Amino acid sequence: MGTETVRTEASDEVTELRREQRGWYVYDWACSVYSTSVLTVFLGPYLTSVADHAADADGYVHPLGIPVRSGSFFAYSVSLSVIVAVVLMPLVGSLADRTGRKKQLLGAAAYTGAVATTGMFLLDGDRYLLGGLLLVVANAAQSVALMLYNSYLPQIAPPEERDTISSRGWAFGYAAGSLVLIADLVLYSAHDSFGLSETEAVRVCLAAAGLWWGAFTLVPLRRLRDRGGRGRGAAGATAPGLRQLAATARDMRRHPLTLSFLLAYLVYNDGIQTVISQASVYGSEELGLGQSTLIGAVLLVQVLAVAGALTMGRLARTYGAKRTILGSLVAWTVTLAAGYFLPAGAPVWFFVLAAGIGLVLGGSQALSRSLFSHLVPPGKEAEYFAAYEMSDRGMSWLGPLLFGITFQLTGSYRSAIISLVVFFVIGFALLARVPVRQAIGEAGNPVPQKV
Repeated sequence: MGTETVRTEASDEVTELRREQRGWYVYDWACSVYSTSVLTVFLGPYLTSVADHAADADGYVHPLGIPVRSGSFFAYSVSLSVIVAVVLMPLVGSLADRTGRKKQLLGAAAYTGAVATTGMFLLDGDRYLLGGLLLVVANAAQSVALMLYNSYLPQIAPPEERDTISSRGWAFGYAAGSLVLIADLVLYSAHDSFGLSETEAVRVCLAAAGLWWGAFTLVPLRRLRDRGGRGRGAAGATAPGLRQLAATARDMRRHPLTLSFLLAYLVYNDGIQTVISQASVYGSEELGLGQSTLIGAVLLVQVLAVAGALTMGRLARTYGAKRTILGSLVAWTVTLAAGYFLPAGAPVWFFVLAAGIGLVLGGSQALSRSLFSHLVPPGKEAEYFAAYEMSDRGMSWLGPLLFGITFQLTGSYRSAIISLVVFFVIGFALLARVPVRQAIGEAGNPVPQKV
């Protein structure tokens, strides 16, 4: 009777864990639409056009009296949003670990981002400052929410399943991005039939991404469970920001190999995030491609990223996550270098480039997340994933800043895009030097057979 009870309890626990995993996937389904529809497709070219409309005769806008070339305003706004996230994420991560209120904090961050994104419907005329403000709020909120979301991975997936679970989450996100982009493409291409102008159609697509984000966030908030915190309550968790940052840094110094992985990830992921956020600007401003072509190319990326994430998850089971990631960085370097030579006004070659990006995008991100989950000391998931998210999005201000400065100095988006190759080359070299099996053992976690 006792044995049967234990079996029943174990079965119930497995069932509950699978339910949590499915809810966890849905948050990727919810928030990835912001990354694709807003950050990757519409907001860059649209906010640049709004800034162009507000620019002076020399092509400059003057936020807070600072002269900024209108073509660089979007990139600088992305950088600022990430700096804001850097300040917030360690504080929220520590608060989540100490109080155990991770789900409530996830909801607060997600709905802050969703409201700001929905508010982008108001972006018209020459309101480039409003657009920059909403971008900073939405992007910072997404970073905080993703940090909390990612920190669930070690709690809902055993070590041998994390590559698969992480890859499925990314696949869900790219599937949602594909679905919404199809609707966006229909609305944008046939905006006259819906009684909308071109700019009104863009604004509707931006706002719809915020509504989608908010609606589907309800599912993970119902299914994910809060685990007990480490104590001290909310008052102790909200220590002064510099003190918390210093405490997290001191603790991470006890795990130098984890820090080595984060450094490598910081570098190569900076390149990935910048390509994602600036690709549509490159296509529209340098290659002269229309919005419909850009939507179609990003849609191709989303569709192939689903297959790429799942395929690279299977490759990781055979070759290990580290080797698979290194292979993806080689592919990123080749693809980005090829993008420099794309002829203007040739959408077919832009689609070929998009296909290359799609095949490596999801897998390189999914496997990086699952590999890092093995390097996190038990009980400090949110705090360490705050550092990870700072590398993922939080420290990814360097790429957009380099992109913006290169364009400002040269006036060439080709020079700006090729400058990003350095992130993949250096990232490869740094990751190759990390002994991940040793790093997992030193973090106090079991070492999977393939890693």
